[in-house]
Amino acid sequence: MTPPLLHRLGPLAGLGLFLLALWVLHQQLAEYNYGDMIDYLDQLPWSNLGAAMLLTCASYAVITMYDLLAMRYLRKPLPIGKVMFASFLSYAFSNTIGLSVLSSASVRLRLYSGWGLSALEIARLVIFSAITLWLGLLVTASGVLIVKPVELPDLLHLPIQHSRTLGWLLLTPVIVYLLLAHFRRQPLRIGMWELPIVRMHLALRQILIGSVDWLLAATVLYVLLPKAEELGFVHFLAVFLSAQIAALISHVPGGMGVFEAVVLLMFEPWLDASDLLGGLLAFRLIYYFVPLLLAAIALAVYESAPLRRRLSTVSDTFSPVVSALLPSALALVTFAGGALLLLSTVSPAADGRLEWMSRFIPLSLLELSHFLGAVIAMALILLAQGLQRRLDAAWLFTFLLLLGGSVTALLKGGDYEEASVLALLALILLPCRAQFYRQSSLFAERFSPGWLLAITMVCAAAIWFGFFSFKEVDYSSDLWWQFTFDDEGEAPRFLRSLLAIGGGAMLVATRHLLQPAPPARTAADATTLAQLPARLASCPQTYAHLARVGDKAILYSTTGTGFLMYTVQGRAWIAMGDPLGTPAECRELAWRLRELADEHAGWTVFYQVSPQQLDIYVELGLSLLKIGEEARVELARFNLDGASRKTLRNTRSRLQRDGYSFHIVEPADVPALLPQLRAVSDEWLSSKQTREKRFSVGCFEERYLCGNPIAVISHGNGIIAFANLWCGADRRELSVDLMRFVHTAPNGTMDFLFTELLLWGKSNGYEWFNLGMAPLAGLHSRALAPLWNRFGAMVFGYGEHFYNFRGVRQYKEKFGPIWEPRYLATPGGLRVPRILAALATLIAGGLGGVVRK
Repeated sequence: MTPPLLHRLGPLAGLGLFLLALWVLHQQLAEYNYGDMIDYLDQLPWSNLGAAMLLTCASYAVITMYDLLAMRYLRKPLPIGKVMFASFLSYAFSNTIGLSVLSSASVRLRLYSGWGLSALEIARLVIFSAITLWLGLLVTASGVLIVKPVELPDLLHLPIQHSRTLGWLLLTPVIVYLLLAHFRRQPLRIGMWELPIVRMHLALRQILIGSVDWLLAATVLYVLLPKAEELGFVHFLAVFLSAQIAALISHVPGGMGVFEAVVLLMFEPWLDASDLLGGLLAFRLIYYFVPLLLAAIALAVYESAPLRRRLSTVSDTFSPVVSALLPSALALVTFAGGALLLLSTVSPAADGRLEWMSRFIPLSLLELSHFLGAVIAMALILLAQGLQRRLDAAWLFTFLLLLGGSVTALLKGGDYEEASVLALLALILLPCRAQFYRQSSLFAERFSPGWLLAITMVCAAAIWFGFFSFKEVDYSSDLWWQFTFDDEGEAPRFLRSLLAIGGGAMLVATRHLLQPAPPARTAADATTLAQLPARLASCPQTYAHLARVGDKAILYSTTGTGFLMYTVQGRAWIAMGDPLGTPAECRELAWRLRELADEHAGWTVFYQVSPQQLDIYVELGLSLLKIGEEARVELARFNLDGASRKTLRNTRSRLQRDGYSFHIVEPADVPALLPQLRAVSDEWLSSKQTREKRFSVGCFEERYLCGNPIAVISHGNGIIAFANLWCGADRRELSVDLMRFVHTAPNGTMDFLFTELLLWGKSNGYEWFNLGMAPLAGLHSRALAPLWNRFGAMVFGYGEHFYNFRGVRQYKEKFGPIWEPRYLATPGGLRVPRILAALATLIAGGLGGVVRK
């Protein structure tokens, strides 16, 4: 099964489980009504609510110890405050929304990468914390099920009928984990991944911390549920943990519906379903929604400039984190606020409020407010993704709709609780305007599978909850036209709210159906690649050989031998380099790409373009950003004489004396060497903890490597380094693409390789040797320079943590090159950040590669 198909089936499976959970809830609550649930919540003592809140605080305090323990495992002593902050945020988000919108891993990646941890270390931290969570759950659940067996309902369709057997099975992975911790010392290897084994003392602490966390979480729900004499805490704990395991396995966001359905099934003999549902609702609000709201408030507070000035130390610590996480946090709380308002519109008003409101407002205003409340709720749910993507229009509309939703909540039923929450969200959003800077159409943004799943789940839950609330109503067509303040008007208002839900969903679906279709193909096919050799034979620019990789689409000129290579990433149609060919062919190809992108509502981008063709990009209406300088060595003047070449001379002499040799392998002889070259390449990728890049560089692909000569450094009978050559037409230019070596290669191996290549190119009549680009070189941070130049100069000077910018330029400088600027031709304005992100993702071979070397 292909990964794209799996990617689509994941959300569908989650939605199926959620709908199944709704069906189970419907069956269990068949004899109860909405009023029973509300009566239970009204009678819940304040002491129980206060105890639940204190226990929630204790639980989240224990959760922060997951990351503190992980730091000991990684041996990375970060300040405790930072670790606790990161842990709280990650669990506040992931507990509520789950993996569909913002996972714990992505939050930690954004935080810890800014505090000096590598992507590999963060991945190990996430795995360690996940293991801690599961160890605590498995140990606690197995212990309880063994000590206090419970009956497993038939509706769960489990192959195991006895819970004690299930308890022993759950304990098995824990025993295996402890045995590994005690006996194994070598790290576990999974492909290129290496995971150090946890020592026994850390493993035991994982079990202790994880178990305490689950006990506290269970106790929160325990104090919110009614008490049954024959149902003790141990029995309750067994049911709670079984339901949590089912929720985690389902991968439904936050276990929504699945957890509730299992609890109702397993508690059916002892407690009324309506009381259970009331307690579960209070549990959701206290344990999930309140921490999420507090996390969003914490991030918004740091956006307040006056507070940043008063707390400058704290601000300096966390302000990069705030900028990265705040849009996602606000998206989550906006989504939750919209869901809250939607559920409010499909449920009856609190007792007595409509009668009280009838004295002050006309019926027409109440009916209009109720309908508008449903419309605003749907709009907030749909706008949440726009906030996550930092759209300026999403911020403006969300702020206005939160205020409008607060007013409609008051007018439709005196729901001051919902009104207060929505008003608070608007206040949180207000000072965060600077974070939403992207000018983009809201309707042009496609919903990801996770967002579609979350939206569908909320709408399905709201519809089910509405019919559950009014299950005793005899539905007929006359209900649509009933308008009254008394209880008989509640069901008609619910039906009219369904119009808003359905209308909003239909509007979005129709708009997306009418969007321009995505391009059918973004890579060259076999027929297109077959025409390349003849075109390359007349092309002096060496980067033209990138077309042979096959990962880019190719536009051929209608006359002559010109061509252009490009690919599509999101809305960006990105060409690699200048169009190739005569001036007339280059202009024709550039305009053809511009027209193709326009047909699909895309943005035309040209990457690494030279100064010679800038007039074309100006004609296209593109802006120019300098992104670095390319180093080219004039081979006729290159030699090893003089003091400046002393290091190169000495390195060459030393390696030749030690038995290292350089030679060129012709294309016909390359296939025989591919196994040795593959071994060198794999070792290089492993030692650098990286993976193949794409687009602007080639990759280790046999068909691609066999089309050009390869330079190799040998020692004895083995190859220790190689580079594949790009040979330009008429011997105008020579360059290299892949440059790889084994970790045992002596110091100076690459200097030796380049020196020999330059001398070989000179002796074979080549005019220039292209050393490639030095990113962000040549940008100046002057007071009146453009913002991009100042930013690029700052990254070039201080961005060594991400890339060796200075080192690359200094290395190439030793060969005495001539530097020529290179540009990015791109649509201007606030589209630039998205285009830069698309480029980074494209070159890195995916989003995961962006955070790796």
